[in-house]
Amino acid sequence: MEHKDLWDLESAMKVLSHPTVDSKLWAEAVEWLIVNGPPEIKKMLLKASAAATASSFPDLKPVDFTPDGEPVYDIKALARELNISEEEVQKILAEKKAMLDINEFFDNTDNGTTH
Repeated sequence: MEHKDLWDLESAMKVLSHPTVDSKLWAEAVEWLIVNGPPEIKKMLLKASAAATASSFPDLKPVDFTPDGEPVYDIKALARELNISEEEVQKILAEKKAMLDINEFFDNTDNGTTH
């Protein structure tokens, strides 16, 4: 069974609203909602994500934005902020791409950015 088939809107929203849910399960529900949820929920979660990113990583700035307004980050900057190698960032992103069944995660222009 694929990751996208493990969730539906009702189950993901239950996890988000549960007061004592496991953080990994909560993160999986958020990821599913960002990729598969209704536009209004996706917009709200992306706004919250941007605020959390700015608060936790104040030096990390988007280098561009997608047509939908999602931030695009430099992989080198991500690696530096997370204190891991660029290869590890690319590995994590590739795993997320496969798990979430996202068609386009990396910018194929090979300029070292991702969203």
